[in-house]
Amino acid sequence: MNEGTLLNGRYQLLEKLGSGGMAEVFRARDPILDRIVAIKVLRQDYSNNPEFQEHFRTEARAAANLSHPNIVTVHDFGFAENLLFIVMEYIPGKDLKQLIRQRGRFTVEAGIPLIIQACAGLGYAHRAGLVHCDVKPHNMLVSPDGRLKVTDFGIARALATMMPDEKADVVWGSPLYFSPEQARGEAPAPASDVYSLGVVMYELLSGTTPFTATTADELARLHVSARPIPIREYIPEIPTALEEIITKVLSKEPAARYRTADQLGRVLQKFGTQPDLRAPELETAERIPTKETPPPPPPRLEPAKPRYIPPEPTPPVDEPELASAFDEIDWVSVGLGLLAVVAVGGLIPFWMMVYFAYNPPLP
Repeated sequence: MNEGTLLNGRYQLLEKLGSGGMAEVFRARDPILDRIVAIKVLRQDYSNNPEFQEHFRTEARAAANLSHPNIVTVHDFGFAENLLFIVMEYIPGKDLKQLIRQRGRFTVEAGIPLIIQACAGLGYAHRAGLVHCDVKPHNMLVSPDGRLKVTDFGIARALATMMPDEKADVVWGSPLYFSPEQARGEAPAPASDVYSLGVVMYELLSGTTPFTATTADELARLHVSARPIPIREYIPEIPTALEEIITKVLSKEPAARYRTADQLGRVLQKFGTQPDLRAPELETAERIPTKETPPPPPPRLEPAKPRYIPPEPTPPVDEPELASAFDEIDWVSVGLGLLAVVAVGGLIPFWMMVYFAYNPPLP
């Protein structure tokens, strides 16, 4: 396929942007909609495979239904001149692999926002039931204004349906980013994309991938059984919390990683606002109660025990108050009363004498 060709009677190829083991990429013009697009034209050996053609059409349709700011939009796909092609949104700029080669490595402040954008795009696809299957920096396009977009959903998923021995040499870079389960030939899941994102994050911050080897088989063995060198041995100043996040993402078992790219993205956003937190605290902050994991019950309240309340003490009476009470007594009245009692008591013998005078006692 040459520059200037009119592909499928519609798309005018303007310039070749690059080529790889499976396809060539062109900048092209769509005269019907008057816009610039990117077209990936698959090589003859893949285009002539009837089984792959069918898988390609199925996955390209699914990818065309994805609409997200961090996913390259698929406009069209087809088969022309015995070649499969896919028409995509044109993103000026470079892929993340080119930027890593230019810069060597990114700082935490510059690199983590790019990974968060990749998590947003992949997380959206995961919610739609799609797994990318080939997450790597080559498939992440970065525009001059710093916007990252994930590409190649349809092609990567179509390639994932091929037999392992048929896809081993499709893209040499892919085994660098395979998850352990993909290296074992198992079906990929959202956690597989999360592992590959962890490999990309490791490379972005350190300038090298966790594992390197001369053959795809050796890389597969390393992903399955070897422990990566702790990233702090390359970058001693990297925050401990971020190192723990990367270690968790690169776990061999899918259940030990973050379940989806969305969850990883939320953890990285939390790290960005509170970099001093440790990974368990970051993970706890993102845990959402579900039916399977109900929220903890409220604390049990013990009945209040009765407590003794002493009576209030009677205030002492002041001596001046007692004195004033005695001063207020009417002593004259008291004296007259006593005199009256004495007088009445003194008349009792007189009245008894009068009584016995008129009523003498019997003999």
